[in-house]
Amino acid sequence: MKKGRFITFEGGEGCGKSTQIKRLESYLKEKGVEVLVTREPGGTRLAELIRGLLKDEKDDPPCDRAELLLFLAARAQLVKNVILPALESGVWVLSDRFSDSTFAYQGYGRGLDLEILKIANDFACDSLKPDLTLLLDVPPEVASARMRKREKETNTEADRIELAGDEFHRKLREGFHALAADESDRIHTIDASGTPDEVWEAVCRSLKRLI
Repeated sequence: MKKGRFITFEGGEGCGKSTQIKRLESYLKEKGVEVLVTREPGGTRLAELIRGLLKDEKDDPPCDRAELLLFLAARAQLVKNVILPALESGVWVLSDRFSDSTFAYQGYGRGLDLEILKIANDFACDSLKPDLTLLLDVPPEVASARMRKREKETNTEADRIELAGDEFHRKLREGFHALAADESDRIHTIDASGTPDEVWEAVCRSLKRLI
């Protein structure tokens, strides 16, 4: 059986990942491709519990190192129990975030050592890398406006990471750009400031080498 493909979506808050993942899922299913959609942190019972700790903990928020280790623990569980079995059975996996978020958020954003992150991440995910990563890039002001709109429409509040501050989000965007420059064959940067249809057209262009 042919092994499945692993596609990840990355980007800062408010970049529109969820919308494009849903469109790609529908597109692949129409092509007869079996698809599994997951997210980070999350995708398993344990990882979803960790997600709650990372996003909503207010009384005892994790320090930077604890935050990193929690993300990696969730990833290890997801990779072993969900992603690898799916890929081995020929399923295409679409993930809302993966390892690149660790380097952008905890590395460039929090300032943790990138070499240590690489070693720890390789251990957590058994050195698994996506076949293709779509980096949806939006200017900070666009992202902020989208998040405020989403909060109003869903009657929700920004989580702990979304409230990290402008400087943090500037650094993580720079981090994503640096990662894309280092691995341009795998990471395709897409201008996500346009309409959903415009972004989808760019996603389709990036998919040509896999489909």
